[in-house]
Amino acid sequence: MDHSTALRLPQVLAKSSFGRALASPVGMIAGGFLVLLVLVAVFAPYFSPYDFAAQDLMNRNMAPAWPHVMGTDQFGRDLFSRVLYGARTSLSVSATAIAISVAAGMTLGASAGLFGGWFERTVMTAVDLTWSFPDILIALIFVAIIGPGLTSTMFAIAIAYLAQFTRLTRAQIVRLKRETFIEATVNLGARPSHILLRHLIPNAVTPVIVAGMLAIGDGIVLEATLGFFGLGAQPPTPSWGAMMSSGTAQLFLAPWVILFPGVLVAVTVVAVNLFGDELIRALDIRDRIRGE
Repeated sequence: MDHSTALRLPQVLAKSSFGRALASPVGMIAGGFLVLLVLVAVFAPYFSPYDFAAQDLMNRNMAPAWPHVMGTDQFGRDLFSRVLYGARTSLSVSATAIAISVAAGMTLGASAGLFGGWFERTVMTAVDLTWSFPDILIALIFVAIIGPGLTSTMFAIAIAYLAQFTRLTRAQIVRLKRETFIEATVNLGARPSHILLRHLIPNAVTPVIVAGMLAIGDGIVLEATLGFFGLGAQPPTPSWGAMMSSGTAQLFLAPWVILFPGVLVAVTVVAVNLFGDELIRALDIRDRIRGE
């Protein structure tokens, strides 16, 4: 395999494999739902019939009926509008956090795998320390130190999943270093930065990106958990987790307040994992995702 073919391989695989993943019934349904959800989140101001923060105390805790198709909460706010804006909050925070984690994890993992020695031992020891704690515990500690809010939630999720992408990237780099075209590049006197950026990372990126896409589902759950504890989006900004938290006090009086965002969290996570599984099957990289 020459270096130009190696550089093109991830792009070729991605284009063909996305098509194969969408060709299956499960992949088509899951992928279609995710695309629809993203569109709804992006264009929430156009789909939302009411201002998500507008209160109407005369119509609080209304059951789902026209014109409030998902009912209202304890402040009379339209639940459908808040769910739409909550999708924007939850998806953007989770996706951005995972993107930051993937970028940082690839940088650390690739550098550790390339240089080895004391640098690799230092990085992997620090990563393994965070790997030994549950994701929610790391996120809770970080938010408790920095303070609640969307920005702290975003970075808490990024740190919680950093170890996963660092370990996975390092495993890919160590495997690729044994390839003939990498050995030839080293023997030709190429600089480490050239080898890393032009050869190693482009060939290691596919399984890491797929793992990152799967982690978005976990990020949504973690964001919802932090929001449920009141550590995520602060009022009046809606998020699915914060909406579920406020609905617990009205569980028997207005169960729809917690039902609709809870169902959307569950369905979104299932859709992400189903489409991710189809993509992994199409790419045939299940062992590489596990770092084997």
